[in-house]
Amino acid sequence: MNERNRYVKPAPAIDPVLAAYANEFNEMVEGLPTFRPTIGCIIPAYNEADSIAGVLDSLLAQTRLPDVIHVVVNNTTDNTIEIASKYAGPHEVVTDGIMQFTEIFVHDIGENPDKKVGALNYGYSLIEGCDYLLGVDGDTTASTNAVEQLEAEIASDSRVGGISAIYSIDDTVIHGVIASFLISGQRAQFAAFNMQNMLRGRNMAVLGGQFSIFATKALREVMVDSHQATPWVKDSEVEDSLLSLQIKSAGYLTKISAQARANVGGMTTLRGLDAQQVKWNFGAIELMWPGQRGDTKGQPFHPNLRLRWIENFSMVINVVTRVLFFILLAASLSIGAFVFSPVWLIPPAVALLLNFRTAMSMKNRNGKDIFFALGFFPAEIYMWVRIGHFLRAWTKFASNKQVDNWAEQAKAERGSGNAYLVPLLVAVGFSAALVFIWLQLPVVIQSTVLWIGWPILGVTTVLQTLTMFFTLVKRHHGYKV
Repeated sequence: MNERNRYVKPAPAIDPVLAAYANEFNEMVEGLPTFRPTIGCIIPAYNEADSIAGVLDSLLAQTRLPDVIHVVVNNTTDNTIEIASKYAGPHEVVTDGIMQFTEIFVHDIGENPDKKVGALNYGYSLIEGCDYLLGVDGDTTASTNAVEQLEAEIASDSRVGGISAIYSIDDTVIHGVIASFLISGQRAQFAAFNMQNMLRGRNMAVLGGQFSIFATKALREVMVDSHQATPWVKDSEVEDSLLSLQIKSAGYLTKISAQARANVGGMTTLRGLDAQQVKWNFGAIELMWPGQRGDTKGQPFHPNLRLRWIENFSMVINVVTRVLFFILLAASLSIGAFVFSPVWLIPPAVALLLNFRTAMSMKNRNGKDIFFALGFFPAEIYMWVRIGHFLRAWTKFASNKQVDNWAEQAKAERGSGNAYLVPLLVAVGFSAALVFIWLQLPVVIQSTVLWIGWPILGVTTVLQTLTMFFTLVKRHHGYKV
């Protein structure tokens, strides 16, 4: 048949009544409410008068508001409660044409012997019916889409029990040489730690309480498995680390977000930084060490603690290489036996490049971060500060003396206490003793010590440099911290 003469059957006429019914049905379906998980936010607040307003403003500016926000003020001696109370009540926010609602409640629980842990558990009792718990510290602000990103990530995989934001510190409001130096060091420390977790399949050993989201079903399972009445226990120095271990042991994943970012409060004094870092290190050692201290059981082989072991071993190597180098250098100079070799410039050069790459991996890096890395001496001095924290924590742990490190940190943040000077005083005393002993030794023994010491240092330094080099050339896969 000729193509032009082919018969084409006309399309059937559409019944107007059925068409109207179909349109009405589609509109009804589209108008049905969709499931949206509920997020309950807890903000434990202790003397946060300077920051609590910024924290609440940050949450109210989110593209995805928490469904409810509970500010739990405890043991405070400033006007945190008065400032937070100005935000109490319902809030309606329009984002991209969509109305969102949340309500802020402010609770003053007065004197609380369990401190932050007590505030967290009090808050949990208020939101345990929600799908997710968002824990926010009283000095932490987040990017405007952080809650939305955390919710999307944790809702996308039922195996995930908790996700931590990518932490850094806002240094734009920091002034003073010492404060700027310490904040730059903490920013670099956060960046290196975050990148390590990113490159390990985004498995996060510690879901820091600064800005993390938890599946409440995972918290309930932790309570059942661990025979606890509350998710957080009061007898651990690092309640967030222990909870992370328990979530992992319950069969859930603990992750670091690929995108959500938050700025935490940094320590601007040596005294405050020392107290914070010693508390963190001491608590981590308790979890790592076999056996049991009080009610905290050590779990040395727990997968979440592998990175902790690596960090501690790395710090031991840092102590050995630096201390041994200065001892051997001074000893060699004292008897005129030192011969300079350019080979010894390789380790600091690799360290400088590694610090620079860490700085370049920061999403919000600035000139201070670059100077901290390329200046070499700022990073080296900060490493000595960290060594002091590391040795103090292990010394306190070995002494088996019961110390309230939470109280020590609070006292240090108030400007009290001089424990942070102990490593310096010990170093001075140790150096004086070594000098005295060295001067009593005959030249033959001095030469023998140098003949044995330098090769040991050389081998250790080569291994350390190779480790830094492999870290330096490792691909970051586009991650930014």
